[in-house]
Amino acid sequence: MAIKPSGIGYMETTPEDIVVMDLESHIVDGKRKPSSEWDMHTEFYKNKPSCRAIVHTHSRFCTTFAVLGKPIEAVHYVLADAKCYEVPCAPYRRFGTPELAIEAVKACGDGDAVLLANHGIIVCGKNLKSAFSLAETLEYVAELQYLSMCIGKPNVLSREQMDEVLEAFKSYGQPGIKRTGC
Repeated sequence: MAIKPSGIGYMETTPEDIVVMDLESHIVDGKRKPSSEWDMHTEFYKNKPSCRAIVHTHSRFCTTFAVLGKPIEAVHYVLADAKCYEVPCAPYRRFGTPELAIEAVKACGDGDAVLLANHGIIVCGKNLKSAFSLAETLEYVAELQYLSMCIGKPNVLSREQMDEVLEAFKSYGQPGIKRTGC
């Protein structure tokens, strides 16, 4: 897996800074120390075969719900992009630990995203573009949930309503072209 280096911001990272590791934690290429979350990335790749790319972020609204220990709920149907009825929140474990990696994968279940309590969110995709797109989508849904909670109680779609959305997503858009957005 290719992973960003520890402690270097995204905008400062150059291609030469990227670290390539195998799934047994050995550095295969690169001169930098890998992200402290390399173990979590490894666990997702090992335990979720459909996961071919990961985006881990501390985006504002997703992290707000992670700090609350609350899931991102189906306040908008596009949450179905994460292949779940809500994005769960894994229990708190310190960043960079095998315990966080194990709890995150377990809480994620069959979906493609999980909040990390008091930390952020991690999402999976079939490639980097789809993982990044899902991270953006979930930040949008988390913002909607937050804003609606500021003025009342959000109307959360039922499991049956989300089942209809998940089924409809199977044939949405153009044949042979991956659906992007609503």
